[in-house]
Amino acid sequence: MGGQHHRSYALRHEIRSGALTDIADIQTKLGAARTRLILERPFIGALVMHLPLVPVAASRCDTVATDARALYYNPAYIAALTLAETQFVLAHEALHCALGHFARRSHRLRRPWDVACDHAVNLLLIDDGLKPPEGALADPDFRGLSAEEIYPLIPHEPTEGTLDRHLFDGQELGADHDAAARAGGVRPHDSGDKATPLPGAAQDERAGLAHLWRSRIVSAAQQARRAGRLADSWLRRVDRVIEPQLSWRTLLARYLVCAARDDYSFQRPPRREGAALLPRLASGDLDLCVVLDTSGSIGADELAQFVSEVDAMKGQVRARVTVHACDERLDPRGPWEFQHWESIVLPPELGGGGGTRFAPVFDWIAAAPRRPDILLYFTDAQGEFPRQAPAFPVIWLVKGRGGVPWGERIQLN
Repeated sequence: MGGQHHRSYALRHEIRSGALTDIADIQTKLGAARTRLILERPFIGALVMHLPLVPVAASRCDTVATDARALYYNPAYIAALTLAETQFVLAHEALHCALGHFARRSHRLRRPWDVACDHAVNLLLIDDGLKPPEGALADPDFRGLSAEEIYPLIPHEPTEGTLDRHLFDGQELGADHDAAARAGGVRPHDSGDKATPLPGAAQDERAGLAHLWRSRIVSAAQQARRAGRLADSWLRRVDRVIEPQLSWRTLLARYLVCAARDDYSFQRPPRREGAALLPRLASGDLDLCVVLDTSGSIGADELAQFVSEVDAMKGQVRARVTVHACDERLDPRGPWEFQHWESIVLPPELGGGGGTRFAPVFDWIAAAPRRPDILLYFTDAQGEFPRQAPAFPVIWLVKGRGGVPWGERIQLN
């Protein structure tokens, strides 16, 4: 109580000294921003209403902050924003909480994770028509990516600064940071950029908060949808939050298992079985074509890891695997074929190192005597694509930011 009283006194002193606009004016401005969000964007507005607004002195917070329980704001910072920018800041904090960024960091370093979360949130809000304050992180190359997908593209020591403070690891504002860090398993004056496990109680509390915010985002989506004010793009994002994010290995395994699943065949049976055309259960090996991008942007270790994953999966789905390598032209030594009981062994050094063109692969398949059930292409997607999609499924396992014009894209984290 004594510390809270001291902080309140410090804030009142700053206001009386003329350093800040009157706190009542700031609260009116925040109330107007929340009201406009509720009226114009009921989905986001409903999320914002779950965060109590708590003023703090400038010595404790330069801009705004959240710990998934409340929104802390520096009145001087809010005073300097326009009403539209204030709406953005409120929505920014609420979306961090609703998307569960406080519970999803896992082993990742805190600073690049915070930067990745800011890019993800800001791009969503900008695409929804909200106006960001100056300096908000929003690299358009990250559009459509989650924080987990952006994180590998952020330097370990980012020079960018986030719009707000993310108090998700036991930190507190201002002078209380060291004590909070000790309570959270981080040494005093530590930057927090370590994967130090939280105490069991803190982990349980975080899991409880994550469950609470998932319930809130579902409820907000249902209310907005009933009012006819929820865009399909937000519905897809809500679905991604509700369904846990899966690793690329899990997603790849899911695609292969679905493709290899036994199904019914209507092929004409032999004459000795009669003339009736009845459905029967058909089963056979999955014909899987794997292509490795050897243009130089993907390292040998990454290629080897990917091949080992395919090698481990192919036996489970009885896949006959044809492997080829390509940069701007096909590797003249390929292709290499393996049955599902054989280990995939490639030449010690694959050629390449040039540019990236995807057409040679599809031309080669078009001229081959059989079509694959699935083509799996491991690439950075930075190259020239054929204009037309082929008649067989294509899965792009993409390292980096590149987009694909057709087929299924799996992000390599």
